[in-house]
Amino acid sequence: MNLDALVSAVLDEVARQSGADAEAVVRAEHGSLALTRFAGSAIHQNVADERVSVHLQLTVDGGRTATASTTRASALTDLVSATLAAARLRPRDPSWPGLAGPAPVASSGSYDEATASASPADRAGGVRAFVDAAGGLTTAGYVQTTALTSVLASSSGQQVRGATTSATCDGIARQSGADGVARSMSVRLADLDCAALGARAAAKARAGVDARPVPPGGYAVVLEPAAVTDLVAGLVTGQFNGKAVVDGTSGIRLGEQQFDPAVSLVDDPLGGVGLPFDTEGTPTARTELVRDGVPVGLTTDRRTAAALGRSSSGHASDVSETWGPIAGDPVLSAGSGGSIDDLVAGLDRGLLVSDFWYTRVVDPKRSVWTGLTRNGVWLVENGQVVAPVSTLRFTQSYLEGLAPGAVTVGSDVDPQPARLTWQGASRVAVPALRLAAWNITGNTTG
Repeated sequence: MNLDALVSAVLDEVARQSGADAEAVVRAEHGSLALTRFAGSAIHQNVADERVSVHLQLTVDGGRTATASTTRASALTDLVSATLAAARLRPRDPSWPGLAGPAPVASSGSYDEATASASPADRAGGVRAFVDAAGGLTTAGYVQTTALTSVLASSSGQQVRGATTSATCDGIARQSGADGVARSMSVRLADLDCAALGARAAAKARAGVDARPVPPGGYAVVLEPAAVTDLVAGLVTGQFNGKAVVDGTSGIRLGEQQFDPAVSLVDDPLGGVGLPFDTEGTPTARTELVRDGVPVGLTTDRRTAAALGRSSSGHASDVSETWGPIAGDPVLSAGSGGSIDDLVAGLDRGLLVSDFWYTRVVDPKRSVWTGLTRNGVWLVENGQVVAPVSTLRFTQSYLEGLAPGAVTVGSDVDPQPARLTWQGASRVAVPALRLAAWNITGNTTG
C-alpha cells in the first residue's frame, strides 16, 4: 500500500472538512512482526502480524487537540470527521507548542531487507542453533523479527519517510531447577549469534545448581549487561525524561558531577533500531545525556521542550503525553574494566548478578528501585566465583549506585532488548558494571 498516498489523502480530507481551521500531523505506517517461540527445546508456535495503520493528530482553535488512528484505509473520511469532532469538544490547551516546521532528517533509518523478509525457516535456524548449543539442557525462548516503514506529513509542511528493522533472540536453559539466560538484539537477523547465546545460557544454568541464601546487606556487585539494562532503563524513563523534570520527579542535576567519571550515556536512535524522526515530525539524532559522569542532556518532545526553554530532542511518541519523551536506543559507553571475568577478579567479596526482574520504583526523585534477581547470582570471594546464590530482593538507588568513586565499566557493549514503555521493545546497548555497593534486602528462600 502506498503510504505517501495515504498521508496525502488524509491531509486533503482535513483541508476539505475544516478549511484553514485545523492543523494536522498524519503518519502512515506499515509494520510487521514475526515470532518463533520454543519450549521444551522444540518450536511450538510461529506467528506473524502485518498491518498498515494511519495516525492523525488534529488541533483546532490553537490548542484543542485530539488524536485517533485506524487500520482501515477505506475509513479515512470517518477518521478525519471523528477526530475533528473530538478536537472541537476538547478544552483549549494554552501551552500547546504548535507543530514542528519543515526540517530534513539525517538518514533513511536502519533497515535490512533480509530481516524484514525473514522466513519461519530463517528464525527456526536461530532456534536450532540456540538449542543445540545448550548441550541437552531444556530450553525455551523466542526468535523475533520486526520491520517498520513510516511516512509522516503535517499541515506545517513537514514530510519525511524512514524505515527500520530489528531481530531478537531471547532464551533460557534449565538444569535441576537452575535457569540461565542470554539475549541480544540487532538491526539484522544475520548479526545474531544464537549459538553463542545458547552456550552462554547453558553455562549459567549449570553453574547455578544448589543455590544458597546469603545474609541481607550491602554487597559490591558485578552486574552483567541484562541487569545493567534495567538500571539504564530506570534512568532514561524516570530521570532524563523531560516530563519527569517538568513534573519535579527527576533527581538529575544538570552540569554537576553526579555520576562516576567512567559513566557516559547517550541515546542513539540512528545507530540502533529507531526511526529518523519522532511522531511530531522532529528529526532524531544522537542525544548526549551523561558525559564523563556529568548529566548534560534530557530527552524532550515539543511540549516538554517548551516548558524547559529548550528545543525538542525528537523523542515524541504515541505515549509521550502519558509516559513522557523516553530514550528508545540508549547506549552506555564501554570503559576500561575488561571482560566480566576481569570485573569479577576485582571483587574481594561480592555478588555476580545476571539479571533483574519485576523492578518497581519506590522513590522517583532518588531513583530508588526494588526488585528481584533472576537467572543466576553467585557469591564471589577473593576474585573467584565460589557458590551459586538463591534469588535475592534488592532496594537500591540507581543514582547512588553510579556515584563518583563507585563504578568500573566493562569493555564490551552488549545490545539487549528492553521494554521502556508498554508500546514495544527497545534496544539498550550496555557493558557490564562493577559497583562498590548494592543493597540486598532479603532472600526468596532460606
